[in-house]
Amino acid sequence: MLLPSSPADAVIAHLKSLRTEENLAGMARYGIETTTALGISNAELRRIARRIKRDHTRALTLWASGIREARLLAAFTAEPKKLTMDVATQWAGEFNSWEIVDGVADLFVEARLEKDLIPEFAADEREFVRRTAFTMVAVCAVHLKEEPDEAILVWLSLIETHAGDERNFVKKAVNWALRQIGKRNARCHGPALSLAETLAASTDRTARWIGKDAVRELTSSAVQQRLNV
Repeated sequence: MLLPSSPADAVIAHLKSLRTEENLAGMARYGIETTTALGISNAELRRIARRIKRDHTRALTLWASGIREARLLAAFTAEPKKLTMDVATQWAGEFNSWEIVDGVADLFVEARLEKDLIPEFAADEREFVRRTAFTMVAVCAVHLKEEPDEAILVWLSLIETHAGDERNFVKKAVNWALRQIGKRNARCHGPALSLAETLAASTDRTARWIGKDAVRELTSSAVQQRLNV
């Protein structure tokens, strides 16, 4: 049985005992990279993370294993206050799947590295690194409730700059970031909707898709009623 004191090798051995080929096939259908995967659901990984608690040194070892599930556990059990820029940049450079990006982005924001990492990652040409930037923007918009709105709205300029990136995992994250900013509150809704409308009228096909999809959600009755706009 895994305990908070369980070392990385014991955790990895436990993960390998849970391998399931059936789940691997399902993951592949959702575009998840399964080369190093064991087929364990994120719900089960979250349960394991709660059992073993946070341990930053162990998390670094789990990440170094290269195993999908171990890397997600690393993100779930790393200690945000101990995460350095160098480690975050290293991890991002090894991202090979959209779900790894989305699983680790929460940690990067919890570590409060967003002000440095978002512009750095947005400028990076690698698809999953750039996706990380905009996934972090979406996470900030939702979870940094105490941050002033200006700290969130500042990322709209990056969204506009990269709205023409047609790569699937980038454009979906850019769209996600724009929608989450617009849904943050009534004050953020207006500037986000304005940018969405600008993008929707763009001659660039990708920017137009991002804008139209965001306009559709931000003008929906559900969003407008919740924000009272």
